[in-house]
Amino acid sequence: MTITEIFLIAMLIIFAIPYAVWRLLRTEYYAPLVVVQIVGGILLGPGILGAAFPGYYEFVFNPQVIDALNGIAWWAVMIFVWIAGIELDLRSAWKHRVETGITAGLALGAPLALGCAAALAMLAFGGGWIGPEGATWQFVLGIGMACAVTALPILVLFLEKLAILRQPFGQRVLRYASADDIAIWGVLALILLDWDRVGRQLGFLVVFGFAAYAMHKFMRAIPARDRWYVGLIWLALCGFAADWAGLHFMVGAFLSGAVLDGDMFDRKQMDQFRDHVLLAIMPVFFLSTGLRTDWQVGSLAVFAAAALMLVAAVAGKLAGVHLAGKILGWSKGEASIVGWLLQTKALIMIIFINVLLDKGIISNEAFTAALLMAVASTMLTVPIVAPKLAALKAPDAERAPGANVSSSPSSQRTCASNDQ
Repeated sequence: MTITEIFLIAMLIIFAIPYAVWRLLRTEYYAPLVVVQIVGGILLGPGILGAAFPGYYEFVFNPQVIDALNGIAWWAVMIFVWIAGIELDLRSAWKHRVETGITAGLALGAPLALGCAAALAMLAFGGGWIGPEGATWQFVLGIGMACAVTALPILVLFLEKLAILRQPFGQRVLRYASADDIAIWGVLALILLDWDRVGRQLGFLVVFGFAAYAMHKFMRAIPARDRWYVGLIWLALCGFAADWAGLHFMVGAFLSGAVLDGDMFDRKQMDQFRDHVLLAIMPVFFLSTGLRTDWQVGSLAVFAAAALMLVAAVAGKLAGVHLAGKILGWSKGEASIVGWLLQTKALIMIIFINVLLDKGIISNEAFTAALLMAVASTMLTVPIVAPKLAALKAPDAERAPGANVSSSPSSQRTCASNDQ
């Protein structure tokens, strides 16, 4: 067969198998299609199906095909991160800065601390977790932040599924996640700081500041129909410049979106564009991610590390949000729902650890453990949140027909206090 034919066989596998599993097993409630695609990538990788059928793996996923898939995956995830940056509502976060700052700070700080402790425990009980280019502090901070990440794009999908995305409660949760998103990329830039190229990196940030100001003005001046194309040119330019400076193209992709305002683009078109990217090209990224999994430390050690990180991520997120709820006077049950929603990982966390792996800060085994943790945390979210949300809505419905969690007294008090 030609390389083109083998490439198309790989594309057929990437799209057909996860879709068939998702539809036939009806996994939507606990595992949306994106989660099934991530799991499918792991199963199709060298650690599972590749180990069972090495001939299949070497034939379909040969170096030439993998190179082609990686090119698609890079561009797909750059677009996705760019969209995530655009959707950050910094003005809303600033308007409610007291509530947002307290909640986002505790929701990020507590799992970060527990995640760093988990990373130290991993190092204490065995080697092989740090990558060839990583220092201990980079590994510990990287794993800690992986435990603290909230997957903003997946959170949007879950809030939409739970029918609270456009309600005040859903928007509150998005504010908390958006504030943490900025911190996540800031910490990633710190981890990637290369003292041999620090001048180049500082130069990039200075030039980017002026370029971002000019681009912001330019985007406002051009017709709305041209902003999509110009935005993609801006994305490629920032990705290249950040990678040249040693900060990784994902940092540039996020910054290129974060400096643009969401109202520059039609909201409906943005939602459709994100959905189309998820449908058409992101599955290639999920497969390429699965192809990087490795179990050489030993499956039990990898699973134990994944379980340790999962406990640190979930317990830390819930503890931080519950403390914020006590400080801000939330009603009973709200903190638990917010905490479980914010602990979902999936895409952004997978992108985060892909960058750490690319830079040699974590090993393939640590990457595999973190990937398993991301999948597990994401699959827990909807089954746990849905009944909690229904229970919280019930008392409001009894008091006032059509009321929901977003109109609870504590929510109104919080919003009122932040507007002052």
